[in-house]
Amino acid sequence: MQIQMQKILCPVDFSKGSEHAIPYAVAFAKSYGAELELFHVLELPFLPPYATEGLPELSVPVDAIRQQCEEQLRIMAEKYGELHPRIAAKVVVGVPFVEIIKEARDGSFDMIVMGSHGRSALRYMLMGSVAERVVRKSPCPVLSVKDPEHEFVMP
Repeated sequence: MQIQMQKILCPVDFSKGSEHAIPYAVAFAKSYGAELELFHVLELPFLPPYATEGLPELSVPVDAIRQQCEEQLRIMAEKYGELHPRIAAKVVVGVPFVEIIKEARDGSFDMIVMGSHGRSALRYMLMGSVAERVVRKSPCPVLSVKDPEHEFVMP
């Protein structure tokens, strides 16, 4: 059986963990001659209506933040483009794990390569893990890359 990879998705949240995963994604893309997409999900803060009752309406400069994210991804794509020229960058707004799964499915990606933060047990229980949710729901294989500086803490 021969494994073919034509498209690889690499979610990036600009953390050290996600930046550590990019060289792995580039190496796979280069090895298979695949397209690589650096993908960022801009997650807006959500406040339920009862939490903002009586306060003036909050304005979030989504377009400005999105442009900054696009510029950061463009710089990353240029940097790694020296190693592999088939790198694209994309920014969307939404819930990270949902948008990553949607992009993988809609774009017919063959693999997802992403960083893992290695959160503490309490924070993990409260917030969950984007990487774990992606692994569970992904339509394709997922390589979760741990930050080498992360120290394992028993729950």
